[in-house]
Amino acid sequence: MDKFSFKKVLLGVAVLGCSLYGINNYTTKGKNFFIEFEYSQGIPSIVQIKGKIEDITSPYQHIQVYETEHFGNMLVIDDIIMLTQRDNFTYHEMIVHVPMNAHPNPKKVLIVGGGDGGTLNEVFRYSLVEEVVMCEIDKEVINISKKYFPEFKAGFDDSRLTVIAQDAAEYIKTKNKYFDVIIVDSTDPIGSGESLFTEVFYKNVHDALKDDGITVTQSETLFYSPEFIVDIQKQNKKLFKHSAYYFTMVPTYPSGMIGFSFCSKKYDPFELVDGKKIASFADDLKYYNAALHRASFQLPNFLKRAIES
Repeated sequence: MDKFSFKKVLLGVAVLGCSLYGINNYTTKGKNFFIEFEYSQGIPSIVQIKGKIEDITSPYQHIQVYETEHFGNMLVIDDIIMLTQRDNFTYHEMIVHVPMNAHPNPKKVLIVGGGDGGTLNEVFRYSLVEEVVMCEIDKEVINISKKYFPEFKAGFDDSRLTVIAQDAAEYIKTKNKYFDVIIVDSTDPIGSGESLFTEVFYKNVHDALKDDGITVTQSETLFYSPEFIVDIQKQNKKLFKHSAYYFTMVPTYPSGMIGFSFCSKKYDPFELVDGKKIASFADDLKYYNAALHRASFQLPNFLKRAIES
């Protein structure tokens, strides 16, 4: 075995060992890395880090913050990368501006989860918003975000915001035809986030929306979770007049992308999108625009066929 092949074998054994024993940190050639194995399907996400700067276990989950070499601070929950300072905008802009521009008058907005504040800040770009409720079960996520992601802190100081520390699956039952837009910025369907992917929860979201309401929910990646996406789409088509899947690119997420389920009681996802609503802050956006809004709903044949079958 040559020297190069031997090094590859050693690296493979080390990575396998990390996976088997739940260790997410790996060092080689004096460089440190965080490795995410969950949902990786054999291709883990690996981010070079300078070190860990926060590590706590709340009553709900394990929360860590790493300082990375190239992506700024990185939030990790239950060993899964939630966001980095460098690439979070591709996620936050797409989960917010797609529903907010598909609705003509989104005055009341509910954010489920989203304790980091990125989604919140994007919602507050809209001056017509009168009320935002953030239902975040874990206050520690908010506290840590304020400390290590100060670019999101302004949203928490807005007088239009009400933060509710409660299980959103329970909170949503208390509202009937109240919200114009509901954004489910949740973790993956494990642990504290599992209840946010059930048919019962989607039914309650439907009932909490006004008659012309729109919801968008985090819905995994098309390469790694096509069966999940098909099931969610079939479920949502029973509840909403319009239901569609769209996606965005996020380098630090598994397969480099993440998708969303768009559900609307009345409005087609493209009907009202003309770019006018975002004109006042368009220069501040790094990813979203009207053309990309439309393009993000175009799916590869394998997923399109599976959803339509």
